[in-house]
Amino acid sequence: MSDRRKIIAGAIGLVAATFLLTCGGIFYWLHTITGDATGALKLLEVMQIIKSDYVEATGVEKLMDGAVKGAVNSLGDPHSIYMDAKMYKEFMIETEGSFGGVGIVLGVRDKVLTVISPIEGTPSEQAGIKGGDQITKIDGLDTKDMALDEAVNKIRGTIGTQVTLTITRGQEVKDYSLVRSNIQIKSVAGKMLPDSIGYIRISSFNETTGSDFIHKYRELEQAGMKGLILDLRDNPGGLLQECIKVANLLVPKGPIVSVVSRTGEKETMQSSLEEVPYPLVVLVNGGSASASEIVAGAVQDTQAGVLVGTKTYGKGSVQTIKYLYDGTAIKLTIAKYLTPADRSINGIGIEPNVVVDLPADAKKDIQFDKAIEIVKSKLQ
Repeated sequence: MSDRRKIIAGAIGLVAATFLLTCGGIFYWLHTITGDATGALKLLEVMQIIKSDYVEATGVEKLMDGAVKGAVNSLGDPHSIYMDAKMYKEFMIETEGSFGGVGIVLGVRDKVLTVISPIEGTPSEQAGIKGGDQITKIDGLDTKDMALDEAVNKIRGTIGTQVTLTITRGQEVKDYSLVRSNIQIKSVAGKMLPDSIGYIRISSFNETTGSDFIHKYRELEQAGMKGLILDLRDNPGGLLQECIKVANLLVPKGPIVSVVSRTGEKETMQSSLEEVPYPLVVLVNGGSASASEIVAGAVQDTQAGVLVGTKTYGKGSVQTIKYLYDGTAIKLTIAKYLTPADRSINGIGIEPNVVVDLPADAKKDIQFDKAIEIVKSKLQ
């Protein structure tokens, strides 16, 4: 055999050995993790078939991303999601309080992508999009099997660019073409109302919500607050630790919420407040979810205040971010939470103490008016 042929044969042998060692290492790792040799072999076989026979060349990285995404999606949990590097970056921007988008808070109801609420002053609100609207397409792509965070990522984007949402409202189907803008999430706003009634609105729970709420609360106290209305309507939730900070000023000493893992291990977050200093009314509706339901549930169970409005969304699960080595991440449901009375509200929601429907064509905010009436009655 010539030297040239020997070199070629040696190179082929090295590549083959490397491939076998790599596959063998992956197979051993998958077998060790899953305990399923057949399943591990099946995954490797599928990847090899795609790489060798698919009509277009496909990289291993893309196949592995697809496998990971499929594994998470197989859970059937709309709140558990694999985030690629871009999606993870967008997620982190959101928790910091600003991003490029159209200002829609999304959820999944009956397996359909649904608007929980538009954010005030954003392109979605200005275009007339409403809570309860179903988004069936994003830029022509069907959302039927689209994960929640994937849909969010497709709607967000560079400021000044356009996104088209196909929305179903009752029997009406309509396309909304929206121009993305800089969405600033100012999660806490408040003011003093007549009769020394304080009013605080929390639109979401991001990284600054707790401290911003404490600041506004103390500001109203110094101004002579005698009663408080906390508005959590259309608040989709957010960070657990931030809603705990808020509840610690509203709920008397004792449990705020308990987080229960799949093993049954229970961790209870406590309030250190000696007593509730002011009459309190909390406004809620179908757009109040997750962290806002934790606050509302704690207020109701401890009788620290009165809930007014309509039944809440019913998201009683806790997610955490599992960071992966390559800049991607998994947002995974790791626990369910219980209110102080050990109620699970997941898929159920919280029924207010005083139910007040607010028609879409209402000329005035009768839920707010009812809250004022109740606080006033407690000040007499």
